[in-house]
Amino acid sequence: MSICRKRLAEERKQWRKDHPFGFYAKPKKLPDGSLNLLEWEVGIPGKEGTPWAGGIYKLNMIFSEEYPAKPPKCKFDPPLFHPNVYPSGTVCLSILDEEKAWKPAIVIKQILLGIQDLLNDPNVNDPAQSDAYTMFKNDRAAYERRVRQQARENAPR
Repeated sequence: MSICRKRLAEERKQWRKDHPFGFYAKPKKLPDGSLNLLEWEVGIPGKEGTPWAGGIYKLNMIFSEEYPAKPPKCKFDPPLFHPNVYPSGTVCLSILDEEKAWKPAIVIKQILLGIQDLLNDPNVNDPAQSDAYTMFKNDRAAYERRVRQQARENAPR
């Protein structure tokens, strides 16, 4: 078993023992029913008291065999309206960028909590989606209405 897969198996065990309330994260299943440790399905809840509250935002985490030397790719599906989410759904966050703040010691739990923080506290110095960035900067009330609508669309059914 590779370093990457050993690390992901260990992280999965830790996550199952102790994860933040309202979140889920699990490896996808392969056609034969075994787990694909390199692709995870994740749900990130919006923080209470923010326009994001009430939604569970689905994210795919894709790990390369070079993890933890390289960060996973994190992509919202469907893509979110957010200044730091590319139109493709890919999250723009410094801890997910090996050129910026990624460190091999960062674990899945820290990544997901960082993404949850980013939802309500965008980094306007590193925009990834111009429409969301412009609305966030110029019309915060309209931006928050759009986010609340998105929360309703992403509420658990």
